[in-house]
Amino acid sequence: MSSKPFLCVLSANFCLSRSNPCHGPGDKRRFAHASQETPRGKALGKRVLCMCGGCEDSAGLCNHPGGTFSGPCETARGMQKDLDAHVTRGESDDQILQAMVEQYGPTVLVEPPKKGFDLLAWIMPVAVPLLALVLVWAVVRRWRHNATLAPAGGPQVSAEFLARAQQESAREAGSEHDE
Repeated sequence: MSSKPFLCVLSANFCLSRSNPCHGPGDKRRFAHASQETPRGKALGKRVLCMCGGCEDSAGLCNHPGGTFSGPCETARGMQKDLDAHVTRGESDDQILQAMVEQYGPTVLVEPPKKGFDLLAWIMPVAVPLLALVLVWAVVRRWRHNATLAPAGGPQVSAEFLARAQQESAREAGSEHDE
């Protein structure tokens, strides 16, 4: 068996491993978050969702574990870089979040705004169970109020019907003794 093909494969593997940007687990460049520079930018990154479609994390906490890639995705890094750029321009938090909504749409916000139609997202989780509880209480109360108890002795029987039944019973009892 010739060692020449083995040396070719070994040298090719060595060359490819040196061109890999992720040199090893101790390499700090692999997990560098150069886009997260300001503390305020990091805080704002937690208030917007990563729009990559592969996770449900905020842009500041995006992390795709496993496989050959681990760490924040390119979308999250770009969003964080945009947030930091807005912060360095001196914009307020509301202006920055509004710029993100204009760029990505209202679904970019982790929490919907507490005004207008979006206020329902805050009210409904509390209001619907309370309304259901009141409705069940009202229905049970109505059922208990409308329920009429039957008398223990059974239905009312008129005296005339009772006398006639007793006469017939006595007549039948007398006819049985005659036989």
